[in-house]
Amino acid sequence: MSLADELRRLWQRHRQDTLLWLQRHPRQLTLAVVALLGGSGVTALAVAPLAPDAARLPTRVVQQEVAPASLPQQAELLATQGLQLWRSDTSRATDTADTLLRRLGVADPLAARFIRSDRDARRLLEGRAGKMLRARAGTDGSLQELVVRFPALDEAQQGSHFSRLTLSRQDGQWTSRLEQAPLQARQRLGSGSIRSTLFAAIDDAQLPDAVATQMAELFANDIDFQRELRRGDTFSVVYEALYADDQRVTWGDATGQVLAAEFVNQGQVHRAVLFEHNGRSAYYGADGQSQQRAFLASPLEFSRVTSGFAMRVHPITRTWKAHLGVDYAAPEGAPVRSVGEGVVSFAGRQRGYGNVVEVRHSGNRSTLYAHLSSIGVAQGQAVAQGQRLGAVGATGFATGPHLHFEFKMDGEHVDPVQVARAAETVALDAGARARFNPWATQMQAQLQQAGLLRGYQALGE
Repeated sequence: MSLADELRRLWQRHRQDTLLWLQRHPRQLTLAVVALLGGSGVTALAVAPLAPDAARLPTRVVQQEVAPASLPQQAELLATQGLQLWRSDTSRATDTADTLLRRLGVADPLAARFIRSDRDARRLLEGRAGKMLRARAGTDGSLQELVVRFPALDEAQQGSHFSRLTLSRQDGQWTSRLEQAPLQARQRLGSGSIRSTLFAAIDDAQLPDAVATQMAELFANDIDFQRELRRGDTFSVVYEALYADDQRVTWGDATGQVLAAEFVNQGQVHRAVLFEHNGRSAYYGADGQSQQRAFLASPLEFSRVTSGFAMRVHPITRTWKAHLGVDYAAPEGAPVRSVGEGVVSFAGRQRGYGNVVEVRHSGNRSTLYAHLSSIGVAQGQAVAQGQRLGAVGATGFATGPHLHFEFKMDGEHVDPVQVARAAETVALDAGARARFNPWATQMQAQLQQAGLLRGYQALGE
């Protein structure tokens, strides 16, 4: 009998007696443990110096070549385990059926021929590039299934739906199925710090450009994003990312709404939350005041002021005179919108202003939009805030494409930027505030989480 077996037999024989003694003499047990630990400490002090220095021990490097199985062998092994391998990519403008399949790891002439000949399958190669592809191939390289997702064919549905084209093999024959499906919105968090421009910070934070456009629009009455941004300003945002099935949409400017945002500009905190009230959604501050004012801060979504409401040297006459409006740099064809609701009082051509639209608003106020390349409204037509009036151009006395914008009150020219900032707002009533407050609290907690992400990113830099 081995020593281990003998010890095990003795323990089983005296186990009950030992446990009973321990229960009756807990004090003696504690003293014994303390004595044992003390003795161990003394022993450690005596023995440790006798141990060899680990840095002086000999070392040996062992190298062994590992040869992985070939990709077909790995794929076959995974297939036996019930797993399927999919490969994803996006279409390119120069794609042919053969080059596209080759990029997906597929070698299947019959599938390529079907893509070229089938009416629906040809949509894969037609139209804009950037379609999202996902292919499943067999171990022999043949195509088993190809799913393509791209913008909805109906332009009116492109903000809410997408097209799904599925190519599959059934009984040795290829079939295509084209359908429209709803996009899914999922909440995402983002945050960043300003180093140069808002769009540069959005790129650094790996957020869609549409988020920058929405934030610039949202806080336009509070922050001049051209002149008042400072290095070190921060932002946090909760926004919707759109998904086609389980794939995040990458085409165009497909991004859902900004649900909540916080911008800290020169130490001043600005917050806004999207809230539905009386059947329409609008942004409100933490105090329940609407972010939407009677007049938009700018007739263009996002642009650069090249000449403000001040004295200047006229670019054509080269004389020093007052500039009674604001000039915005923008590419030709950019949409120009009405800054407030009203009625078109003039739509036509005016000497040096070229193509012009004038809108009459309430309170004896009016706005003028000049140098347009095209006019999209008619005299006497009612327009809503944000409605398209025309497009940026260089008609009349203009040195290049831009928009000249004027604002009048009681017939006198005033600074449009100051008017927009001072325009009246609407506050939520008590009933709406009861619904708004919990939602705003929830969004604030999300914004705080986004701010923590920015802190972690800063630590990693």
